[in-house]
Amino acid sequence: MARSISTRRISRGIVSMVVLTTLATTAACGRSTGSASPDPVDTSSNGGKSARDLLPADLKKSGVLKVATAEGYPPMEMYAEGSSTELIGVDPELGELIAEQLGLEFEITNAAFPGLIPGLQSNQWDLAMSSMSDTEERRQAVNFVDYFNAGGAIMVNKGNPDGIEDIADLCGKKIVGAKGSSNLAILTDYNDSKCTDKMSISESEDAPTGLLQLDTGRSVATMVDYPVAVLLAEESGKYDVLEGQYGAGPWGIAIDKKDTALTQAVQAALTELISNGKYRELLEKYGVAGSAVETAKINAGS
Repeated sequence: MARSISTRRISRGIVSMVVLTTLATTAACGRSTGSASPDPVDTSSNGGKSARDLLPADLKKSGVLKVATAEGYPPMEMYAEGSSTELIGVDPELGELIAEQLGLEFEITNAAFPGLIPGLQSNQWDLAMSSMSDTEERRQAVNFVDYFNAGGAIMVNKGNPDGIEDIADLCGKKIVGAKGSSNLAILTDYNDSKCTDKMSISESEDAPTGLLQLDTGRSVATMVDYPVAVLLAEESGKYDVLEGQYGAGPWGIAIDKKDTALTQAVQAALTELISNGKYRELLEKYGVAGSAVETAKINAGS
């Protein structure tokens, strides 16, 4: 379906966070910048208990799983074509599958991205699912059940006329990256450290305007967050997305730090969805199975 990509979500890759109430303001897909260990959450065997068995009593009583997302980052979260209320995409639909696995009704709210973590802390919702990178800073406030692994993907014109296979082939060529994005930082770092014949890197306002440079021959390639690249290529039919991903890291389902029991229940639910095939089926539906995780881990980001 033809949709515009919200630039507020693509360009947040290198924003710095200083207080807990603004922890949600960084990029959907961010480069790893540290080597911190995961937070100490018990991820040992659940003793054969199912996700429903692990569900906290208060949620069993309410019977509803409240999930928040921030629309505007297709194919992860978006409105259905022709609707301003029906949220679809990987995150809303995975949230619904998790609710089903837990035996709960599903309720989803569209909220501003910076308010997602504060909303968890104030008990407005139980989970936040919005292409949120599992980072050390955010783990000060939340636990993450990691469900998606994504990085930057190289996009080229259809048929790959310049024969580009990986990032090394970009050396010596004209490249474009979105201003302020983690992908631009990846390109710049590689150019500085690895390219003898330097790339000529220009900056665009966002991913779609960067692709205009490919259309006009001003650049031969760009790097875009993998799921967005897949959607843009599919919608236009004018580009190819190369297989490799760069600066890849986990995106997580955010749960308030104090809700350890719910964290383990969601981890178990995702494990069950991976086992029964529904998780991969959903990712294949949106063409992003390349970012699938094999196991549901807690706080596995850096």
